[in-house]
Amino acid sequence: MLTLGMAYTSAAQDSLLFRKISSEIMLHGTCYDNLRVLCKTVGHRISGSPAAANAVLWGEKAMKAAGADKVWLQAADVPYWYRGKESLYLKMGKDYKQVEALSLGNSEGTGGKTLELPIIMVHNYDEFKALPESDVKGKIVFFNYRFRQDFIFTFEGYGDAVKYRGGSPSVAAAKGAAAVIIRSMSTGEDDFPHTGAMHYIDSIKKIPEMALGNTTSDMLEQACMKGTVMAKMTSECHMMPALVRSYNVIGEIKGTETPERIITVGGHLDSWDVGEGAMDDGAGCVQSIEVIRAIKALGLTPKCTIRAVLFMNEENGQKGGQAYADSALAKHERHVLAMESDAGGFSPRGIGLVMSQSQKDKVLTYKHLFLPYGVYDFTREEGGSDIDPIGKKLKVPMAGLVPDTQRYFDLHHTNNDIFENVNHRELKLGAAVLAQFIWLVSEQGLD
Repeated sequence: MLTLGMAYTSAAQDSLLFRKISSEIMLHGTCYDNLRVLCKTVGHRISGSPAAANAVLWGEKAMKAAGADKVWLQAADVPYWYRGKESLYLKMGKDYKQVEALSLGNSEGTGGKTLELPIIMVHNYDEFKALPESDVKGKIVFFNYRFRQDFIFTFEGYGDAVKYRGGSPSVAAAKGAAAVIIRSMSTGEDDFPHTGAMHYIDSIKKIPEMALGNTTSDMLEQACMKGTVMAKMTSECHMMPALVRSYNVIGEIKGTETPERIITVGGHLDSWDVGEGAMDDGAGCVQSIEVIRAIKALGLTPKCTIRAVLFMNEENGQKGGQAYADSALAKHERHVLAMESDAGGFSPRGIGLVMSQSQKDKVLTYKHLFLPYGVYDFTREEGGSDIDPIGKKLKVPMAGLVPDTQRYFDLHHTNNDIFENVNHRELKLGAAVLAQFIWLVSEQGLD
């Protein structure tokens, strides 16, 4: 029977261990240095590309250097979308002017040819549906939907707006449109266009899609309100015909008491082919490696087996997450928690929980331990794209690190997602919270 005195003693011990983990990472952590190497020597790394293959080699080396008991590569066949050359010129006055634009991921291009066509602007799908086909046919549709700034938790704004990135080409093509331009999924007051995944409906013609930054979108909006705007669009992007063999990188610390019980922590190794993939999701990868390093450096011996996984192909296929789940299912592995960091390297503010109410209630009894580290929000049902397959196929409880979200969608999927925009203290603090939570579940369980 647990007495009051025993409970106080346990809480004090947990608090002391949390401080040891935090101090180890804040004083001696290697995650920031690892991120520098990943960003500056590998750079952006879209799945299937030579850069992604180099990232796998980097990840394997970093995991071994962290002191993992075992490191291995897990095969995953992934798509390879190739961007190639692209350009967009807009005639908003007398002359054409080139503007910053990015093709959306998975989009088919113009075949290298130049489309010179008028632009028609709409603000949302309802407005588009009201247009007759004659107004749309043979034109470029500009979906001018703004990322709502009134959502304080910016992922809610992203969820609200992202349908215009993902589905607008097929919606527009169904009425005969020749191409689509969208306002980026961006909170920033800048002109960085954002890429990201889109998808086609197979029965509808595949037309090109490009994104503009907010500044250019504002200019285009004003020009369309005044009269006809012409565009010259050229792009070589296309999906390669064959899948490419790639890998998840896995590092493991073997549990001492219940090694068959597995806890996974991870991020995704691939990125879009712009910027350096620092926030999305180099940060989550190096934080996951740091969990392994810190536990080994402190000489801790977890009851459960702890795995750090660098997943491949989160951005446009989730093949790495599927491969990990399928392997766990085939081997009849017992996973007790899967946790992901894929929301940037900003200061941690919460831990999302996708699990039973009784498991959530147990986590909440430890809430006071996280408050000194700025972590207070346990209300959100946040896991992660890479761990979602194992969560669904094996009914594994999931958790997700929730950093401060205010600046994430300024950088997300842009040329501005670079190492220099990551703060070393924020990154390390996020790694510390991951390690604290993983350790707590290993020792105390969720049931």
